[in-house]
Amino acid sequence: MSAFVTTWAAGDYPAMARRLMPIAEAVVGAGAIGPGDRVVDVATGTGNAAILAAQAGARTVGVDLEPALLELARRRAADDGLAIDWRVGDASCLPLPDDSADVVLSVFGVMYANDHHAAARELGRVCAPSGRVLLVAWTPGSLLPAMGQVLGGYLPPPPAAGAPPSRWGDRELVGRYLEAAELRITSAAVHRLGLSFSSAEAATNLLIDTAGHVAAERDRLAAERRWDALRADLRSFVGDRGAVDGDRFRLDLEYLLVTATPASAATA
Repeated sequence: MSAFVTTWAAGDYPAMARRLMPIAEAVVGAGAIGPGDRVVDVATGTGNAAILAAQAGARTVGVDLEPALLELARRRAADDGLAIDWRVGDASCLPLPDDSADVVLSVFGVMYANDHHAAARELGRVCAPSGRVLLVAWTPGSLLPAMGQVLGGYLPPPPAAGAPPSRWGDRELVGRYLEAAELRITSAAVHRLGLSFSSAEAATNLLIDTAGHVAAERDRLAAERRWDALRADLRSFVGDRGAVDGDRFRLDLEYLLVTATPASAATA
C-alpha cells in the first residue's frame, strides 16, 4: 500500500470518482463556468470538477488534504494538457487569498471537513463578491450515509468535534452554515445518480474497495476475525437498498446540489 496522509488514499477511491463524474459534469454545467473564470475546487480529490472547469477555459485551483489524490489529479490534468494549480490544503483553512474565486466548487468534499462552520466561512471568504458557490453533498439517509451507519460498529468513531457530513445534504442545515458565512442559497435541488453493476456482490465490492476508511481497518478486523462479518453486513445492506434491473443490479445515490452567492450581492 502506498503511503498516505488520510484514509482517503487507502482504498481505490479513483474507481468511485470515475463513477461520480456525471455529477461533477452537472455541477460545472450549473455553474456556467467559462473562459477566464477563476475557479476553486475545494476537496478536489482526483480532480473531477477541477479538470472539467479547466477544460471549459477557467483558471482553476484544486485543493485537497490528501497529497496522494492530488498526485493522481495532477497526472490526469497533465495527460489532458491542462494547467491547473494543485495545492495541499484543508477546507477549513484554504491556502488562498480573500475574494480569489469567481466560482467555488465542492463535489462531496467540503462536507467531510471536521469543522463545518469554519469550512463554510472559508467558502465565503474566497468567493468574490459577484461570485457563486456550488456544493454537492449526500442527503441524510441516502446510500452512503446509511452505509456509514452499517459500518459504524466496525470502524473507529469519527472525530469528537465532527458533525455528520450529510448535514450538508439537508437544505435547512446547509442553509444555516452558509448564512452564518454570509452566503445566501439561490437554488437547491435533490438529484439521483444510478450506478449499474453485474450483481449485488459486485456493488458490495466497489463500496468496500473504494472506501479508504474501511480498507485502512481491514488488517485489524481480519486479525479480530470480524472482516467477514463486516462484508456480510454490507452485502445484506446492499441487497436491501438496491434493485434488480433486468440482468443488472442498480444502486441509486441521492444528493443535494446547492448554489449560493454572497449575501452582499443581493443588496448591492
